[in-house]
Amino acid sequence: METNNVWLVTGASKGIGLSLVKKLLASGHSVAATSRNAQSLIDAIGAPAANFLPLEVNLADNNSVLTAVEKSIAQFGHLDVVVNNAGYGQIGTLEELSDMESRENFDVNVFGTLNVIRNVMPQLRKQQKGHIFNIASIGGYHGGFPGWGIYLATKFAVAGLTESLAAEIKEFGVNATVVYPGYFRTDFLSKGSVGRPARPIEAYTAARKAEQAHINEINHQQPNDPEKAADVLIAISQEANPPVHLFLGKDAYDLVQDKQNIVNKDVEQYKNYTFSTAY
Repeated sequence: METNNVWLVTGASKGIGLSLVKKLLASGHSVAATSRNAQSLIDAIGAPAANFLPLEVNLADNNSVLTAVEKSIAQFGHLDVVVNNAGYGQIGTLEELSDMESRENFDVNVFGTLNVIRNVMPQLRKQQKGHIFNIASIGGYHGGFPGWGIYLATKFAVAGLTESLAAEIKEFGVNATVVYPGYFRTDFLSKGSVGRPARPIEAYTAARKAEQAHINEINHQQPNDPEKAADVLIAISQEANPPVHLFLGKDAYDLVQDKQNIVNKDVEQYKNYTFSTAY
């Protein structure tokens, strides 16, 4: 890709998204950045400029996303890299969370990502190049976290749709990568970025302990640096053959090994049942 690319980054007012946008602008790239509140982008990054387009977008509204993509192409002429970074965590066991709480998490984390993909692909297909990064979570690979089931389900969905997307768009010269970050020192676990169940059931002691650990102990003590995550995304965007799967953080690496060991153990222990279904 060219040295100076046009990036579209969602969820850009904080966390990894904010670090990424700042680095991109400092390096001479052009950026269309989205947030639920455009003023938050201006406060965090700066006023609109020839190379910076802050956009207020409701990702769950396809028309809002379409308008943002059209404005981005109108200003910059094309798109090179799309980063679906926006999302939020929803704490709560599967029994506790209401249908509305569950669906709202899917609306942003999954359907918001789909809305962006649907609306950027005509441009990427037309130009026969581009790269889509979908930010999942290590929780989209390893689901063994009590009280996080709905959030993890959204991230498993992002991982699955990205694998399919990569296969679908390869013929157009467009790449797709699902990113699995471990714990990064952002405001992800703070109020406004994480939802808690409206009707908690105290019988779920493991879920309550995990919730308190995340809010009171892990929050702002995460081992990974969002600035370094931004550096990796920029570097991967310049790879000729980028990976479909990208894990960020040693904690993510360790959880991959743990998940694979668990699966391999189950596969081997019960393979007689697995093979028993053949005619």
